Amino acid sequence: MKEKRITTVLYGIVLALIIIPILFPFIWMLMSSFKTQVDIISWPPKFVFKPVMQNYNRVFVEQNFLQYMKNSLIVSVVSVFFSLLLGLPAAYSIARYKQKKLSVFILVARLMPGISFLMPWYIVFSRLRLMDSYVALILSHMLIALPLVVWVMSPYFDSVPRELEEAAMVDGLTQQSAFLKILLPLSGPGVVTATTLSFIFSWNNFMFSQVLSQQKTRTLPIAVYNFLSYVEVDWGAVMAAAVTIMAPAIILTMFFQKYVVKGLTMGAVKG
Repeated sequence: MKEKRITTVLYGIVLALIIIPILFPFIWMLMSSFKTQVDIISWPPKFVFKPVMQNYNRVFVEQNFLQYMKNSLIVSVVSVFFSLLLGLPAAYSIARYKQKKLSVFILVARLMPGISFLMPWYIVFSRLRLMDSYVALILSHMLIALPLVVWVMSPYFDSVPRELEEAAMVDGLTQQSAFLKILLPLSGPGVVTATTLSFIFSWNNFMFSQVLSQQKTRTLPIAVYNFLSYVEVDWGAVMAAAVTIMAPAIILTMFFQKYVVKGLTMGAVKG
């Protein structure tokens, strides 16, 4: 019993040593969002202070933050929707028909950095006069989300026995109906995982919004950038904006945590 307690204590200490450095930046960011500029830059750092709301007031009142939030929501939701619409059939094709060439192509697209597509996107959208439009941002964000959907969902479809699909077709369902009514419900955790990860990546994307949009369609990450200047950095507003941007992603991840872990585990085992 004594050895078990010692093991438990040691395990807790090791776990704390791992978790504290990871959580500290987020805790410090949250604390700083309620500090004045003087308290933020003071040395030694202040852990006891009088909270103020002026940073959030500057974010939501002085900046066009609600418009940025609307833009982010539209771009993220629509890009994820079309990524699922195209990615799920592609993942099914790879899993069922062993499309190795398509699988390699998707993997290459998944591994390539987004910045390598930035200049081609800029040239194409400029000539099509789609700069500063939702279409440009949605298509560019799909470049990230679509390979991710295929990568997550292929192992799920591959894990569903073909016999279930064949039995449904014997009962009168078409292959498309069997896909919608049999495979997708059984692969629900994978769909949730792909949706969650795609939404988070799109919600947090800074690069495409900075280059492909202007004032009309800029998204939330640009709101943080607006508080940075060569003269002064408004750290309180930066922290408040960052907390506001991170909140939906954190809530979404916590809510679907078990599905995300299960989906990534399935991808690691089967992929």
